[in-house]
Amino acid sequence: MSDLKIAVLIPCYNEEVAIAQVVSEFKSYLPEAQIYVYDNNSSDGTVDSARRAGAIVRSETMQGKGHVVRRMFSDIEADYYVLVDGDATYETAAARRMVERASSEGLDMVNGVRVTDRTAAYRPGHVLGNKMLTGLVMSIFGRRTTDLLSGYRVFSRRFVKSFPVMSAGFEIETEFSVHALELNMPIAEEPTLYVERPVGSTSKLNTYQDGFRILLTILMLVQREKPVLFYFSSGLALFVVGLLVGAPVVLEYTRTGLVPRLPSAVLATGLVILSALCILCGIVMNGIKHGRQEMKRLSYLSYAIRIEQ
Repeated sequence: MSDLKIAVLIPCYNEEVAIAQVVSEFKSYLPEAQIYVYDNNSSDGTVDSARRAGAIVRSETMQGKGHVVRRMFSDIEADYYVLVDGDATYETAAARRMVERASSEGLDMVNGVRVTDRTAAYRPGHVLGNKMLTGLVMSIFGRRTTDLLSGYRVFSRRFVKSFPVMSAGFEIETEFSVHALELNMPIAEEPTLYVERPVGSTSKLNTYQDGFRILLTILMLVQREKPVLFYFSSGLALFVVGLLVGAPVVLEYTRTGLVPRLPSAVLATGLVILSALCILCGIVMNGIKHGRQEMKRLSYLSYAIRIEQ
């Protein structure tokens, strides 16, 4: 561990109440690490509190966690990166376990799985939403993660430098997991305690709005990374609807030789044509996806990883 260059990355927006505690605890549990706080247009005393606590403070003016993570990953060089929210809800003591596991096992991502019995920290609605979204991603991309939306992770340098950050907001966590699963990276999970925010600190999450954005991100990732599944299922749905609309028209024609419901016939024909186009798009997009995946794999392999024996 003493030979590794470790960076703690803390994206912040109006975390004056909690940020000093987070920085101080990481300085205690990971004294060899450089601690970076990236302020995202805070209107309170977040910047001053972080500086007084001993963090290296920088800023990103484009609003949203995804933009902050993109800037962090671009700016900072390290062997391993600890990404954590600045709200003092995650177990800082777990960082050493997570980094040690990543470095000893040669892992590209260690996900901090939240464990808590405090309703105030992890509300039942959030638990249910996380389980539903996690289950959806696991069923499509592989069952290797159990906490899709955790904000506490350790990354290797080759993960960080080959990760094309596309998200703007809190949906970035979904993108982390899908990127690792699609490239079959070596990853693991580590149970970590999760507690409520300090008194006076308020959450920036909007349950329904952010949940909808995460669901939309999952659908976009399926379209991009699993085009056969996305387009073939869409084509099948269109074909079935076209068949249901067109079957009565065909039966009437075979019985009487007439087409009394011309609009239904036109609609059914259009739906079947769209179905064929969807399947064709799936074939074309699947070829493009394989080319993109090869390029991502080559970029990933161009970076070395430090493994401690």
